[in-house]
Amino acid sequence: MTAPLPALETGAPAPRATCQPPPPTRPDRAAGLLARTIWLWPALLTLFLGTRGSWRPQLWRDELATWSAATRSIGELFDLLRHVDASSGAYYLLMHGWVGLFGDSATVLRLPSALALTGAAIFVTLTARRLFGLTSALISGLLFAAVPAVSRYAQEARSYAFVMLAVSMAAWLLFRALERPTLLRWLPYAVAVAAAGALHLVSLVFLASHAVIVAMRWWRRRERGLLFGFPAAVVVGLLPVVPLMVLGQRQVARQISMLKAPELHLLPGYWHGLFGSALVSVGVLALCAIPAGWARGRRQAFEIGLIAALPILLTWFLSKGEISYFLDRYQLYTVPAWAVLAGAGLGSLRPRGVGAAGLAVVLLLGVPDQMRLRTTTSHELTDGRAAAKIIEGGYRPGDGFVPLRGSVPWMMIDFEIAYYLPEHVRLKDVFAAKTPLERADLFAQPCEQPAACLAGTDRVWVVTMGEADDPYAELPAEEAAALRASYRPTLIEHVRGLTVSLSERR
Repeated sequence: MTAPLPALETGAPAPRATCQPPPPTRPDRAAGLLARTIWLWPALLTLFLGTRGSWRPQLWRDELATWSAATRSIGELFDLLRHVDASSGAYYLLMHGWVGLFGDSATVLRLPSALALTGAAIFVTLTARRLFGLTSALISGLLFAAVPAVSRYAQEARSYAFVMLAVSMAAWLLFRALERPTLLRWLPYAVAVAAAGALHLVSLVFLASHAVIVAMRWWRRRERGLLFGFPAAVVVGLLPVVPLMVLGQRQVARQISMLKAPELHLLPGYWHGLFGSALVSVGVLALCAIPAGWARGRRQAFEIGLIAALPILLTWFLSKGEISYFLDRYQLYTVPAWAVLAGAGLGSLRPRGVGAAGLAVVLLLGVPDQMRLRTTTSHELTDGRAAAKIIEGGYRPGDGFVPLRGSVPWMMIDFEIAYYLPEHVRLKDVFAAKTPLERADLFAQPCEQPAACLAGTDRVWVVTMGEADDPYAELPAEEAAALRASYRPTLIEHVRGLTVSLSERR
């Protein structure tokens, strides 16, 4: 950057210029336009890959939970959040408005995530440009767009894409504020912190890496704006999240108690899940090692490396306690930083064609996984659409419905079938004393006397997991006994992962 001209010491007015500088040439204007719009190409690629084939994968149980929550009224939604999933409340409210405007098809449900990750690609590119220059910025953005996990969660009706957007925005805003730590620069950072916490409380671990970066910068510069601005912004950002923290702490045992403490032998699978591809994870992590050999720019690379790695390391140790938070999709918010660091490594290689070739290799490594994530089974192994088609074909008004719950209510077979059934097919959930809506929950309350709950129902559709010859084999013992005593199966069909049967009263 050219240094500014020194001010005149005499105080006399500067002489009037007798000629104007030549206008910028066309190549200069083109270069300036490219610098200003460098974020556009990664954003477009992310949006293209995030929406391509998004209608193919069937909704899986977490997405079905989003659908159930988003299609409730505002009052019903708040009742739900008081019992479960408070940590997803902000996302559910957003999706409630979205579904009200645009409907609930699979593509529509997933489109907000694709848009959020398009925004994250922009902040990845801008952060890399600020720290490492234009070449690294373009490579970082394109690399982020092509990571299979980015496409996978762009096609996921859950909050993870929005968390990546919030955390990548917070990183860019942090480096922006570090250059000139003023109130107007810390305030948007506080908003990004609040958004990340409201969307997923576990993501707030990223603040530890930001705190280390600020401390390092302050130690070098001893600037008061850093010493007070960052803590104040964090406090302001966390204040709106405190009620959610309190409520979330009450619900945490129910929601993620099934997660086990992390072990070293699980790490290879963790990296595979984080990047959506074993080969891409190896490629990205290898590229992230390049900046370690730099003579200059090592500080910026170390800072980005902190944002990428420190939250994962801290979450690992925190998860050794009573509750585990260590799950690849819970740490997806670190992927933008990994992309910036890997892109910086590729961008530093000379000649530049080597960096372009390296980017092409990483993109090609992810192609098989990119193709797999757009298959119908990439989200859920059961074929709820086919099961619903069977029920629709033989439906009569007044038919009952028995989805497998028992010890696996979290499979949400009831929601899976309900989502794919047309509106005119209305089944009575006979073994539900209270439906999830009536109970203000995601799970129904089971009927205590199954035989009595079958009264007045002549035909019952039963949907269980697996492909057993006995259509009642997977049901709880009391439910199976009640059906066997009064009904006989007249239709048994198997679809992928499910058995659909029709039982009629004897």
